[in-house]
Amino acid sequence: MSGTGQGAFIQAVKPLVDAMGGEMVPPDEAGPDDVVLTWEGAAAVAVRLPQLADSLDHILAALERRKGMPLAELDRKAKQEIVRSLEARGAFAVRHGVETVASALGVSRFTVYNYLNREKGV
Repeated sequence: MSGTGQGAFIQAVKPLVDAMGGEMVPPDEAGPDDVVLTWEGAAAVAVRLPQLADSLDHILAALERRKGMPLAELDRKAKQEIVRSLEARGAFAVRHGVETVASALGVSRFTVYNYLNREKGV
């Protein structure tokens, strides 16, 4: 496989697809919701994006890996920063997003709402 062909293109986009929690499938297996990526005029790979709820779980797991400990063990300030970051990424638009984040952080839904309201100056 050459360094400039479809194989190299697929390897180049793989870290991004993995970070999103997506799945790469052959273009001929693409479904209506999949995104087909083309390279040099030909379909190279299809990307199956995760459902939003799955993405939130994926984001939380990545945050936990980055922090090197369960999110529930972080201090209050770190948890507030995570809530701010997740809000900016639209995490609370997902059904049960507040509950999912609260569970991961080891706090109540009420606490997550307090963190969100504090940011908005309420």
